[in-house]
Amino acid sequence: MPDNVDASERMVDNWTKQIQETAARYQAMAARMQGQTVTERSKDNTIEVTVDAKGLLKNLVISEAVSGKRMAEVSAQVMRLVQLAQSRIPELLQQAMAETVGTTDETANRVITEAQSTFPEAPPEEDLAPPEPERHHRFGPEEEEPPPPAQGGPPPANPPQPGPPQPKPIPRRRRTQDDDDDDFGGSILS
Repeated sequence: MPDNVDASERMVDNWTKQIQETAARYQAMAARMQGQTVTERSKDNTIEVTVDAKGLLKNLVISEAVSGKRMAEVSAQVMRLVQLAQSRIPELLQQAMAETVGTTDETANRVITEAQSTFPEAPPEEDLAPPEPERHHRFGPEEEEPPPPAQGGPPPANPPQPGPPQPKPIPRRRRTQDDDDDDFGGSILS
């Protein structure tokens, strides 16, 4: 019976050692990924984004050269670059795992699969719809009023509509000598 106990103890010791080694490898992989960042730049080098290993935006640089572009176009480029940078995270994770944990581990494969579903490939640039043109909102008459008809001429086809009523000015109270009271200690009800 003592041989069975010794064999069981060795088996538990081996499992413990394997678990500790695996944990150390995963900690090394996590430490390596923590400092990783991905940077993407626009083709014309006017926009640059950097994301960390979690996919969070860490830096955004927009050069003065974009001042001539529409803001809808600039924001679409920023979002595209963020997607491109995020889509490279699974590749970085796979490389870090290959060097620390190994790629044959089932847990490692699940982590990579999860990263690929979280950060899928960015759509090709051609698939992006062009941003809508900027819309300007007007507050006031849509069109200028047509000139008044000449004396004796036919009435206009679309007579001008009266505008909204103008607010009446608020009458002001005249100041009296009591208004200049400087003592500030008196009653406000007099």
